[in-house]
Amino acid sequence: MRIAFIGFGEAARAFCDSLREAGHTFRFFAYDVVDMAEMREAMAVRDVRHASSAGDAVGDVDWIISAVTADQSLAAAVSVTPYLVQGQVFIDINSVSPDRKAETAERIEGQGASYLDMAVMAPVHPRGHATPTLIAGTCAAALAPELSRLGFATDIVGERAGEATAVKMVRSLFVKGLEAITVECALAAAASGVYDRVIGSLESSYPQFDWTEHIAYVCERTLNHGKRRAAEMLESAATLDALGLNGGLAREIAEVQDRMGALPAARRPEGDIRTALRETASLRGAKLKGR
Repeated sequence: MRIAFIGFGEAARAFCDSLREAGHTFRFFAYDVVDMAEMREAMAVRDVRHASSAGDAVGDVDWIISAVTADQSLAAAVSVTPYLVQGQVFIDINSVSPDRKAETAERIEGQGASYLDMAVMAPVHPRGHATPTLIAGTCAAALAPELSRLGFATDIVGERAGEATAVKMVRSLFVKGLEAITVECALAAAASGVYDRVIGSLESSYPQFDWTEHIAYVCERTLNHGKRRAAEMLESAATLDALGLNGGLAREIAEVQDRMGALPAARRPEGDIRTALRETASLRGAKLKGR
């Protein structure tokens, strides 16, 4: 089987690695608009052929896995559309709104190829392609046995493109929202000099959480993945807007994620959690009070 990745970031690399480790024999191709030395090296060490263009990547493959940033998902599909042929499968794992996936499906299927809406429902490490996913689309039922044979952990949601991603977009409002609330609360507590009292109160009210570990974890996730999560939350906002609900909430969550992800790697705080939070708050522009 020949598989092309459009976008070769964390998710694509994880899928590529786990498929290899499972003993499957594939020929991998990849194209990414971020054509830097690190990207080429990531392809080379995985024996993935670096494609010079989207058309070069998909010209003679069976499956195309689109794994780009949310804001580039439609552009990625448009870039390959002229080169698609009947029998190819376009697997869209991007975290975007149901309307975006429905529009993408229309473009892909208009060229005779099949379109699969795949929603990745957990971090791609350590399981890679075996991470739980939801799938939807006119080809979902037909593809499910092959996906299962290859080790994908899939659950069919429906026959309409957008039904799988709808689950993720609504769920993400809570998951990424909880991250944003935790980060802002912890930063405010540290900046105000009342961190121990705030966390002590939370520990009393919610003893099931290890708050020190939880805060450290969400800070790490937002610092390292905030930009990507922000793009996803804007798609969640579009999902809520289309339902006549409050997309503004998701946009505020996106703002928090984006601000964390925008902090330069060279200036990201390390060490004791209280010190790290105070440094982060300072970098975010907060006025520090107390100790």
